[in-house]
Amino acid sequence: MNPLERELHYPFGDELPEPGSTMEVAPGVRWVRMVLPFALNHINLWLVRDEIDGRQGWSVVDCCISREEARTQWEQVFETQLQGLPILRVIVTHMHPDHIGLADWMCTRWNAPLWISATDYNVARVLVSMGDNAAGGEAAADFFVAHGLSDPDSIAKIRARTSYYANMVPSVPRNYVRMMDGDEFPIGGRMWRCISGYGHAPEHISLYCEELNVLLGGDMMLPRISSNVSVHAGETESNPLRLFLQSLRRFNELPATVLGLPAHGKPFTGVHTRVRQLEDHHRDHLAALMEACSQRALTAAEALPVLFKRELDLHQMTFAMGETVAHLHYLWFAGKLRRNLGEDGVYRFGLPGQA
Repeated sequence: MNPLERELHYPFGDELPEPGSTMEVAPGVRWVRMVLPFALNHINLWLVRDEIDGRQGWSVVDCCISREEARTQWEQVFETQLQGLPILRVIVTHMHPDHIGLADWMCTRWNAPLWISATDYNVARVLVSMGDNAAGGEAAADFFVAHGLSDPDSIAKIRARTSYYANMVPSVPRNYVRMMDGDEFPIGGRMWRCISGYGHAPEHISLYCEELNVLLGGDMMLPRISSNVSVHAGETESNPLRLFLQSLRRFNELPATVLGLPAHGKPFTGVHTRVRQLEDHHRDHLAALMEACSQRALTAAEALPVLFKRELDLHQMTFAMGETVAHLHYLWFAGKLRRNLGEDGVYRFGLPGQA
């Protein structure tokens, strides 16, 4: 456990649900944990006891990527953990593959509606049908080149990665129920409120139940890692870090004792402390970039090692590049750095007036 984690409290210790099983973390709320084939090697999914139109059953919150192992584990959960009741509703916090990948399969399997924000639903539809220009393809490769990536092998691999999203999200449901910030709706007779978050995803929805004092935080409120906040080829002039930091502050409005149920990591209390930790994390990153760019103007590729000290594979590097650009953009939009486009077509960030 790192020093920051020691400032948080994990009420269940190191206890985890077994594969294909569940673990109750609050009345009517059960924890499902599935393996992911990435460096971030797991995702937490949730079952919430529900009743809709007089039918007893469960709502699912997030689904895992589309892979046979996950479908098999879900079938085990359906067979042994639902008390013979159906899935009534599939809630997806946002459109990233580990959250929405199996949504269409699950909605079809149970004839259940998808609940998601309109922005994330429509972005997912575009990525499934047109390809993910953030993670791979010509647009992504050109974006990374414009920010200083020069390794020919990496560039070629990014250009060739044209079905990254669709491989994990083969389809999305043809219709959905829209969730928006401030919406309140009952799950199992208890009211849950939607809290929108920006910067990590287009319109991430966390869910808070005052009666249970439980926050289904998705990727907006993680206890151990910081959510990726990236500029990408689909929105090259964005300032997502500003949006993310603004979104974080909203969690300070919740009770200090709220139980956070994150998409990655373990259930925890100490959400207010975690907001401060994340703010400090990004503040330190920004200060480090300011110091580095005060020596000379840097491309994002040159600045990346300032923020990421460990060796990165290609998958991790694309996320790290996007996050480095996000921090540089934050400083650029704030007027603390100046962006110049060189004759080589590459962006560099330095102090105003710097040669």
